[in-house]
Amino acid sequence: MPDPQQPPHRQTNPEGLRALFLNCTLKRSPELSHTSGLIDKSADIMRANGVEVSIIRPVDLDIATGVYPDMTERGWNHDDWPIVAAEVKRADILVLAGPIWLGDNSSITKRTIERLYSMSGMTQANGQFLYYGKTAGALLTGNEDGVKHCAMNILYSLQHIGFSIPPAADAGWIGEAGPGPSYLDAGSGGPENNFTNRNTTFMTWNLLHMADMLRRNNGLPAWGNLPGEWKDRDRSEPHPNPEYR
Repeated sequence: MPDPQQPPHRQTNPEGLRALFLNCTLKRSPELSHTSGLIDKSADIMRANGVEVSIIRPVDLDIATGVYPDMTERGWNHDDWPIVAAEVKRADILVLAGPIWLGDNSSITKRTIERLYSMSGMTQANGQFLYYGKTAGALLTGNEDGVKHCAMNILYSLQHIGFSIPPAADAGWIGEAGPGPSYLDAGSGGPENNFTNRNTTFMTWNLLHMADMLRRNNGLPAWGNLPGEWKDRDRSEPHPNPEYR
């Protein structure tokens, strides 16, 4: 908790913030997801501090493949992504969580990132890209190795499309190399692992600090980062306009 001796303007007040966890497990509800066990540790800290928390398993939905906000406009008969998109828009904090398979993020994680990317060209009322003013982190579970590799991919992708990433914005747990217990299996040691619990706590509070700072400052200043102004600027300046995707 924040030090009560700190000046009031240095304290974090997370109450009223909204957090969304996207559990990119390959398992549909109600099947046990080991990733959900790690999500709960972070979500419990948030709830205890007045944050509204939502958890969605994208695999439970019929989400189309593609890089457009609504793939029914691109030939698909059905697309549940707009359901997720509405929750992303409401959230101040987004945490992408998922398992590690073959040393990499799950296919559901990758599809989720692609669909988040599909919205990255949208703008807010202030003219900034949609995800400006939101913060994000990553949680991983698995066997053998890959936590840092997967976190790098997730956090790079999220900052690239506009999310603000605080320090130490990832945490994870992996078992011993080779077949063995997963995070919530009896005897795994996962829920009791001090390193994972410390990193999960630090990640959670850093997300809360960042989200509260962004809220108190009305997000990032809308100066020097407005796509509309860039489009209308003098093209004789030596600054090419890269496509957003």
